[in-house]
Amino acid sequence: MNKKCFAIILLVIMLLIFTGCSNKKQTELTDADRFKEEYEGLNGQSNTNGKEYRSVEISDSNPFVYASAEEIVEKIDNQETFAVYFGFKSCPWCRSIISTLIEVAKDNAVNKIYYVDVIDIRDTLEINDKGEVVTSKKGTDGYYQLLEKLDNVLNDYTLTNKSNKTVKTGEKRIYAPNVVTIVKGEAKSLESGISEKQTDAYQDLTKEMVNETYSKFEKILEDVKIEACSVGC
Repeated sequence: MNKKCFAIILLVIMLLIFTGCSNKKQTELTDADRFKEEYEGLNGQSNTNGKEYRSVEISDSNPFVYASAEEIVEKIDNQETFAVYFGFKSCPWCRSIISTLIEVAKDNAVNKIYYVDVIDIRDTLEINDKGEVVTSKKGTDGYYQLLEKLDNVLNDYTLTNKSNKTVKTGEKRIYAPNVVTIVKGEAKSLESGISEKQTDAYQDLTKEMVNETYSKFEKILEDVKIEACSVGC
């Protein structure tokens, strides 16, 4: 092989490597991009019951950072202060409040909210034919650790029996959506953000509903904002 052919082959290889690296950089998504793509990806689609998902517009500069249940537990053990949003993209209630949560975070300079997708990590409890509460699906170890760490702010896990009566399971539950603030490693407050006037997850949101959601989130994020300012403002 002469020097000219070798140089051409070397140039081609270098171009292929450069192109591959450039394409990789273009396809790498930030957490904010990933969140936007994930939630907006259901716009115009319907669930298995034929209900059309609420269309949402997610800001490119949304504050969400993906985290596992175990990572949140570790941050709590490290005595950190932060906010975490528990939800999942197909949750109709989550889609009702998510745009407002982003707006509140931006308006209040809360630049980071951790996001834990709970759809696959939670347990599922049911009432069997004998009227007993049984576990039909176990949660992950990380989920059970979260239940312990957030016990003081979580709501009871309740079911409805055949007589339409509420049955307590004896367990707490991370519902979706749940936004929890952690201050110096302690769970401070929890908020779903859902307006009291919203009775159906798929109904059109009125300005009054959105304003109520805004106020709910603004109040809870104040915990994180105050602590952040006490060390850096």
